[in-house]
Amino acid sequence: MRRPSPSTIVSIVTIAAVLAGSLFAFDGSGRLNVLDFVLPVIACAALLARERYPVAALVVVAVSVAAYYPYAGADGPLIVMLFVVLYTAADRGHLTAAVATGAAALLAMGFGETGGIRHVDNTTFVSITGWVVASIAFGGVTRNRRAYLSEARRHALDALLTKEEEARRRASEERLRIARELHDVLGHNISMINVQASAALHGIRKRPEDAEAALRTIKDTSKETLRELRTTLGVLRQVDEDAPVAPADSLARVDELVAASGLKVRTELSGPLDALPTEVDLAATRIVREALTNVSRHSGTEHATLAITNEAGHVIITVQDDGPGTTYDGGSGFGIQGMRERATALGGTLEAGPRPEGGFRVTARLPLTQPTNGAR
Repeated sequence: MRRPSPSTIVSIVTIAAVLAGSLFAFDGSGRLNVLDFVLPVIACAALLARERYPVAALVVVAVSVAAYYPYAGADGPLIVMLFVVLYTAADRGHLTAAVATGAAALLAMGFGETGGIRHVDNTTFVSITGWVVASIAFGGVTRNRRAYLSEARRHALDALLTKEEEARRRASEERLRIARELHDVLGHNISMINVQASAALHGIRKRPEDAEAALRTIKDTSKETLRELRTTLGVLRQVDEDAPVAPADSLARVDELVAASGLKVRTELSGPLDALPTEVDLAATRIVREALTNVSRHSGTEHATLAITNEAGHVIITVQDDGPGTTYDGGSGFGIQGMRERATALGGTLEAGPRPEGGFRVTARLPLTQPTNGAR
């Protein structure tokens, strides 16, 4: 069973109080007429409808009250209903209608008291005026308080949603960082295993059959591991990548990167490289690592050239080879994508593509001064 609303309960209690007051107010000295019954019934019906039709209920009750006291035989407290509908109209946002109706009711009462016969004394008139003003003011206050609470709840919800979005963004950045670490570190190391195992396998001349079988196993296993790694990266990269995060490393160990690549690399360094901003240093090192890994994996040659220059407020990295690219198998595309993301995150650029004279070239340009336009 549905319970009545608080507004309905207030209406019922008000109606009961007014009817009871009207009954006690009639002392038998006067004569009742039809208005003593019709007007209270109309006012009661309008009071019950005040939540759905606040302005209409206000008008009907005000007219009923205005006609009740001059023309009805009894002198019941029907004016209480006017106070209730004035409050409801103001509470529902019809403040102008409430003020206009209250003012009209007071003016009508004052005009009626200008005749020779006084129906209410000054104290009662002031008291009624106070109740009219208080009803309208209280309705306006409750409406403003409800609007304030609603706004506070909205702000709290917005804050919660913002917090959840920030948590999702951080989780997305962390997954992307893990994906890059896997690709840059594990992918690099496993690629080196694959390259070195292939070289050893091709260089075997007089070895026992079991050694050759072991080397074949190393090569096959490392190749399968690379395939599995790419599958994992494909899952991890199904997130927003709006905020690239540069993993930790340093150009101070560029010689170690070159040595670990297994390639014959001609290195050309120009300008100071030992006092770079940390984020530039880390991104540059990872770009070098990935570019050399791509040479060893896809170029079909053991020779490469690495040039790093610090000039005009930029670090310029160029990695190129002159290989035929015969071992390139399509790749996952994550290597170049990751390098370009690192450069873009720092406000730089990266270009990668075939050289006109043959081979492949990667050129990254990283600014030493980071942008301050709000980009992360």
